[in-house]
Amino acid sequence: MKKRRIGKSGIVVSEIGLGTMTFGSSCEESVANLILEEAYDSGIDFYDTAEVYPVPPDASYVHRTEEILGKWIQTKNRSSLIIATKVAGPGHGWFSPPIRSGKTALDKHNIMLAIDGSLKRLKTDYIDLYQVHWPDPEMYYEEILFTLSELVQSGKVRYVGCSNETPWGLMKSLWSSDKNRLVRFESIQNNYSMLNRRFEDSLSEICKREFISLIAYSPLAGGILSGKYNGNNIPENARFSRYAKLAERQKKQSSRYLNDQTLRATEEYIKIAKEVGLSCATLSIAWSKQNEFTASTLIGANTVEQFSELIKANSITLTNDTLLRIDEVSKAIPYPMG
Repeated sequence: MKKRRIGKSGIVVSEIGLGTMTFGSSCEESVANLILEEAYDSGIDFYDTAEVYPVPPDASYVHRTEEILGKWIQTKNRSSLIIATKVAGPGHGWFSPPIRSGKTALDKHNIMLAIDGSLKRLKTDYIDLYQVHWPDPEMYYEEILFTLSELVQSGKVRYVGCSNETPWGLMKSLWSSDKNRLVRFESIQNNYSMLNRRFEDSLSEICKREFISLIAYSPLAGGILSGKYNGNNIPENARFSRYAKLAERQKKQSSRYLNDQTLRATEEYIKIAKEVGLSCATLSIAWSKQNEFTASTLIGANTVEQFSELIKANSITLTNDTLLRIDEVSKAIPYPMG
């Protein structure tokens, strides 16, 4: 599998990585282990998790994903793996996570508690890429970066990154790092797919000019681009079918991903995929990993069969004609996820 550097760091990762956010909830441990083995055998060396996983977040099983991944890591040579995890962002905003009584923050106290917890669950003494799961723009970025710098100096963390960050936030963090000679975010893990190309509006330019790497998550737009929601029979147990029946936050997420515009755009992408002999899911992964600012595209699966379909993108390079046709759909149906 091809490798790409993350930012200006010393880390080089497989251009397809494995996201693990369903391990311990919709994907039980025994199946998760099978998927992890398939990923490793296919050449994937980059594995991403977070302290609040699995999803949807719930106090009854929070931390299970790191625990499952940690057990599996023991079966491999640690130096052969690039492990990424995340510290939860502030709990006083859009979401109150089921950890630390919901009072999470990006201060030194919380970051230190978070890293020690993740290291224990992952059964390792260092994290290759430690990411801020979501930002707190009302905090001093210096306070966050000072603490992250301490973690790098201590050897607990090799490099740091951000996630779900805005253009202002990313540039503010880089300015703070330069001014105070602190570690800088080498990566940004944001939502990016054929149904959500907002990253290209401004963040992609920042990445290219500042040598920051995108770690693309949700390249199938939460499974919409698999095509399983198209047609008259929406699956009952699918992710957004379930989310539509849960709390208000999940309902909003469901309507953002699953709506008339996303289904209409997906229908067009399915046509393109069929004409080039691919599934829409494989087309979506191949498209994501061909962007120059993307270091790695994270794929997730609940079954080995799902993983086997997605990993086919490893050997696929889309032609310029196919890329242009995808662009035409994006122009005809702009911002289907809002």
